Amino acid sequence: MSTPALRTDKNNYYLDIAETVLERGTCLRRNFGAIIVRNDQIIATGYTGAPRGRKNCLDLGVCQRESLQIPRGERYELCRSVHAEANAIISASRNDMIGSVLYLVGHDRATGELVPNANSCAMCKRLIINAGIDKVIVRETRDRYRQIHVRDWIFNDESLQGKLGY
Repeated sequence: MSTPALRTDKNNYYLDIAETVLERGTCLRRNFGAIIVRNDQIIATGYTGAPRGRKNCLDLGVCQRESLQIPRGERYELCRSVHAEANAIISASRNDMIGSVLYLVGHDRATGELVPNANSCAMCKRLIINAGIDKVIVRETRDRYRQIHVRDWIFNDESLQGKLGY
């Protein structure tokens, strides 16, 4: 009698899909993939990349934030990219996102490793809150993830505490 194959749990299944989505990213620092899921149906996907029609960092061969040695979590207004979470949100109807889960995975472009302690930036958190998304699940390792209840972002308003994301 053979042993049954181990089946990937649902969260890692969706995180695997988000990890595939990030491969389309065009950032020279970190690429993220996001998918929004509601009732076991993928509503939208998004990855880190320049707005439609604009040249991206990958094609330009330069990252302005990297050139200026701007630390992670700071000065996103200088970035050419739209974040993965934002791209997923603008691709979906709010009606479909209410009560949904956003899955997020990030890779460091230089190392190919998962981004440690990844989190949505302050702007993406605001978008996620307004979209009506209930939870964000972030990949930590190949099979471990962190679950964030969006209501915690509402009640623990980082804009009043000076904390940053990504």
